[in-house]
Parts: sequence; structure tokens; C-alpha cells
Amino acid sequence: MVRDVDEDLTAEYDFSGACMNPDTARLTKQVTLRLDVDTIDYFTALSERSGIPFETLINQYLADCAANGRELPLAWG
Repeated sequence: MVRDVDEDLTAEYDFSGACMNPDTARLTKQVTLRLDVDTIDYFTALSERSGIPFETLINQYLADCAANGRELPLAWG
């Protein structure tokens, strides 16, 4: 016998007081980056020491730079 999922959920749960996820603005978006091997090695080693995935470490570092308005001194030859 196939159960109607919508009817089961409606009978079991009350979503009338539900609200949007407050962290929606902070959700991540997948992008592709080309990084130097030395940079990847640095964050991979840091990841192994800290137990935090290297992608998370890179994201935290970049988020800190953005939050503090850090800018690289760019000079093109």
C-alpha cells in the first residue's frame, strides 16, 4: 500500500508557525578556484593540525579579509 506523504505530514506536523531560515543570507555557494599548489599544501597542513576541513579554513580566512576590508597592494608591471 502506497501512503500519501503530503497527507501524512499534514496530519503529523504543524508548520503554521514555521519561519524562513534566518541564516539564508549566510549560505554558501559553490565556486571553482585555481589555487597554487603551495597554497593548497599550506591549508591542507593547517587542516590536518586543526581537524577543520581545508575548504572551511580558506573560507574563514577570506571571510575575515572581507569583514576587515583587507586589500592586496596590487601593482601591475
